[in-house]
Amino acid sequence: MQKRASIHTLGCRLNQAESLIIRNQLEDEGYTIVPYGDPADLGIINTCTVTREADAKCRQIIRKFIRTNPEAFTAVLGCYSQMGAKMLSSIKGVDLILGNQDKLDVLDFAKAGKNEHPLIIRDKIDKTDFSIQFVGNIPYNKRANLKVQEGCNFMCSFCIIPFARGRSRSRDWDNMIEEAHNLVSCGVRELILTGINIGTYDNKEHTIVDMCDELNNIEGLLRVRISSIEPTTVPLELLNRMADPAHVLVPYLHLPIQACNDHILAEMRRKYTVEEYLEFANEALKRVPDLCLGTDIMVGFPGETEKEFENTCRFFQEESFTYCHVFPFSERDGTQIMRRKDVEFVPVRERQKRANYLRRLSAIKQRNYLEKHLGKEMEVLFEDPKPDHWPGYTENYIRVISRHETEDLTNRLARVRLDSLHGDFIEGTVLEILSD
Repeated sequence: MQKRASIHTLGCRLNQAESLIIRNQLEDEGYTIVPYGDPADLGIINTCTVTREADAKCRQIIRKFIRTNPEAFTAVLGCYSQMGAKMLSSIKGVDLILGNQDKLDVLDFAKAGKNEHPLIIRDKIDKTDFSIQFVGNIPYNKRANLKVQEGCNFMCSFCIIPFARGRSRSRDWDNMIEEAHNLVSCGVRELILTGINIGTYDNKEHTIVDMCDELNNIEGLLRVRISSIEPTTVPLELLNRMADPAHVLVPYLHLPIQACNDHILAEMRRKYTVEEYLEFANEALKRVPDLCLGTDIMVGFPGETEKEFENTCRFFQEESFTYCHVFPFSERDGTQIMRRKDVEFVPVRERQKRANYLRRLSAIKQRNYLEKHLGKEMEVLFEDPKPDHWPGYTENYIRVISRHETEDLTNRLARVRLDSLHGDFIEGTVLEILSD
């Protein structure tokens, strides 16, 4: 009987990219991939540890899989495995706890069978650049993440990721470009560049600008999107590529600010002031027509006053952001801010209250952005079909749904009129199909 495997991924796009590589390895070994919650012989949980809430969710997901599949081999991978192996090893039924250094080799460990006690492997994370083994025969009908970088050297005072992922290192240029060609040959039409701090990419004297230009030369690749990039690492040449309609790099910029007060930014050990961030953001908006500008904002950072939070809200509302991802501050042992004795921590309930308020403001901003595009004709790349509609995205990341019934739109680019707003998406009418 063919073995079944279930993969559950928590956290960032980088985790998603790594889980896809693992999924392809499993399928190449003959496994059938089943949804999380279905009976399985192998369960892989790729974890996140960016907040205490993420840790708790990981534990909940692991226990649920084990209850459903008590005889399965249960492997826990990734950032929480790297930082919280002791806690994870107390969960009865876990067979393998694998840190970030070896997570892509999980199948080799699983072949040995179940363990009486969890096998814990958290090797020291390499500081050298890396390559990835990938499988090249899996068909795709949607966007794919391309892992280009790993780790971070910036050491923000609140962030656990440099400890969980290690220092910044880049993927081998030839290995990365080879996988990009492979993904496109398997049907991918949009690649999302993923990493922890991808603007710092540097391998064989190539930069992120060189990367985007090289990807631009791949026949059949229609779009390249940068998942998230630090404000101080964006070359102006990158904006020129976004503004060029003939270039595959799309007009989308997720530029984390984290705080909108210089005092808090300094306490966070960020590398810019509010004025410097705004100067660059405005330059991007000036250079790139119809740019989607998203950001990350942390609320309730130790010492953040009510007035500073109000300043953050006012700044976000007044400036030309499309949306923000909101994160309440979460205590992470080992970070610099947790060693401070001279700061006052904002109560958890107040952090959540501030986060919920800012999320409402973000929803309003995003709706206003969508409304501005009603009636426009834009290019939409459609993805895997649903029973009664075709979902897709514009270049600037507007989610569009079409009720077009006469043609298969999967993985095809079309010119679409954006007709009506429905929550967080726009319903559109296909006017012309632009690609096969």
